[in-house]
Amino acid sequence: MTSLERVERNPKYAELVNARKSLGWTLSAIMLFIYMGFILLVAYDPKFLGTPMGNGVTTIGIPVGLFVIVSAFVLTGIYVSRANARFDQLTRQIVEESK
Repeated sequence: MTSLERVERNPKYAELVNARKSLGWTLSAIMLFIYMGFILLVAYDPKFLGTPMGNGVTTIGIPVGLFVIVSAFVLTGIYVSRANARFDQLTRQIVEESK
């Protein structure tokens, strides 16, 4: 049996693949929802985004746009944190068991 076959038959490998897939799709769906919400807002209610906040020149669109950008960084951070904590640990265990 080759190393590849041993890895593929390891139950921890299936756990790793499923966990990565689940987290990836969940975070992608969240980002898609945020981004599409912003695009739909731009398309269907641009006056709302152009509404001034207080007495200054800053509009509501500025913090909403910043939220879209910051959320991408936060979701990336969540993935990296999870990958460093759980996924790397599972990968090390799989490699050790397949030797």
